[in-house]
Amino acid sequence: MTAYHHTHTEALQAAALDGARVVTGSPRVEAAAIAQRRRISSQALLGNEREIEIEHAGSLYRLRVTSLGKLILTK
Repeated sequence: MTAYHHTHTEALQAAALDGARVVTGSPRVEAAAIAQRRRISSQALLGNEREIEIEHAGSLYRLRVTSLGKLILTK
């Protein structure tokens, strides 16, 4: 990615498109895939908590909010 992105979301979308191009090769298909992707807000996951545990494939992960408001996922 060489273009400057104004928001983190734009950067993530551009990265997703870059990866999708390898598979699909079509910008329209890539845009549709992003539009159909399920989105869940961190507030919906965390509620009033600053940390939750997520079980995945038999392993336990910890999702927490830092003092700067960033998310960290650790195993």
